[in-house]
Amino acid sequence: MRLLNDGTVGIFRGNQMRLKRACIRKAKISAVAFRKAFCHHKLVELDATGVNADITITDIISGLGSNKWIQQNLQCLVLNSLTLSLEDPYERCFSQLSGLRALSITNVLFYNEDLADVASLPRLESLDISNTSVTDITALLTCKDRLKSLTMHHLKCLKMTTTQILDVIRELKYLNHLDISDDKQFTSDIALRLLEQKDILPNLVSLDISGRKHVTDKAVQAFILQRPTMQFVGLLATDAGYSEFLTGEGNLKVSGEANETQISEALKRYSERAFFVREALFHLFSLTHVMEKTKPEILKLVVVGMRNHPLNLPVQLAASACVFNLTKQDLAAAMPVRLLADVTHLLLKAMEHFPNHQQLSTEQTAQLGAELFIVRQLLQIVKQKTNQNLVDTTLKFTLSALWNLTDESPTTCRHFIENQGLELFMRVLESFPSESSIQQKVLGLLNNIAEVKELHSELMWKDFIDHISKLLHSVEVEVSYFAAGIIAHLISRGEQAWTLSRSQRTSLLEQLVAVYSSAYGQL
Repeated sequence: MRLLNDGTVGIFRGNQMRLKRACIRKAKISAVAFRKAFCHHKLVELDATGVNADITITDIISGLGSNKWIQQNLQCLVLNSLTLSLEDPYERCFSQLSGLRALSITNVLFYNEDLADVASLPRLESLDISNTSVTDITALLTCKDRLKSLTMHHLKCLKMTTTQILDVIRELKYLNHLDISDDKQFTSDIALRLLEQKDILPNLVSLDISGRKHVTDKAVQAFILQRPTMQFVGLLATDAGYSEFLTGEGNLKVSGEANETQISEALKRYSERAFFVREALFHLFSLTHVMEKTKPEILKLVVVGMRNHPLNLPVQLAASACVFNLTKQDLAAAMPVRLLADVTHLLLKAMEHFPNHQQLSTEQTAQLGAELFIVRQLLQIVKQKTNQNLVDTTLKFTLSALWNLTDESPTTCRHFIENQGLELFMRVLESFPSESSIQQKVLGLLNNIAEVKELHSELMWKDFIDHISKLLHSVEVEVSYFAAGIIAHLISRGEQAWTLSRSQRTSLLEQLVAVYSSAYGQL
């Protein structure tokens, strides 16, 4: 929705169009433009997730409330990741939407008073208050006879005891869906305590306790057997999901990490929750490491995760590792071209967003392992293609990826050296002497390595220097340019740092001058 702004939104003014459903996610529009474009329509659904900060929840509801038809008939409203009110954070405004059946208001400074306001809505059946500022859910008792779906993922401010929370949940007898999942940040035993209850939630068909502590297969199975109509249970980032009963292969869907089916379910359900996406991708990487069959449906799920969390480094690292497992060797050939294009675009975007991602904070250092996996996988692809003496799109893309990854990233450069990358790239140069596009990518990466002072000694290898010196005289300007860059970096550190023969160093200096003079003359 980035194309939707105060200028383009004007097409929805007037009566030429009749909108019933509107999705304006991440639109850049003002409160005035929103009111003029949408609030005269007979809307039954509106998703305004992440619209710009200039328009608040109060602005949206005030606009919708100006239309009596909308007041009585708007059924579904999504207001995730917005500001409630700039003037008065405690302004109550939901009660005017009397026809509302489903409300999602996640990642918002939404308080107990707001919950009480929402709970009084006469037709409310579905509510998502994940990651809000609610400290007490007692107000839900107001709608206990009509609430069918309740999502409370990561209620970080909740101050009630486990017993108090369960006392409220016990009264919600008509619930079909309950989500009390968390990002593994709390040690609460609420999930296990809930599973042990026999007189609770008789109509439940879906329960999500992903990320919760103390969950066991035995407790989950006992809970489900008491409720034979159960269709889904969320167990990602728990210790459960490994029994035959919970494979997720049958009628009971399971999001978890024990097998491909569970991981796929997790990626589908949690595509907007960064922590769960990262967890699922981490376990997917382990499975795809030995994958021999093309899986475009799984790659599509990885793409969604990457697209939804472009600025989350752990997600991008884990996703990149999965991408290369899913497209290595001949697997890429059977993938849809459009899907591969999407993947390539997202990988390059990730490199653009994290040009200096080697500078990690203490809490991010654990992600270095994922980066190392990526380098190893890429080198493995290069090795296989070199052994096959095959130049194709996969090889070129892999070399480009390595080139980008090592750019101004000493950590990645070291990974490259420590995994015999230099020896492998020498083989690549020897195997494809007439492929200038391959030579350019290889030399571009080696130029990145040469820029790292600490790795200088690794390049003091006679065969390597001899080969690079030959490429100095290539008729291809880009090849000659990068070869000159490598030698210039190594020579510039002085005679003491040069561990090969002095005569060779002198000769290389003369060649650099000659090549430069020749190139300058051509210009």
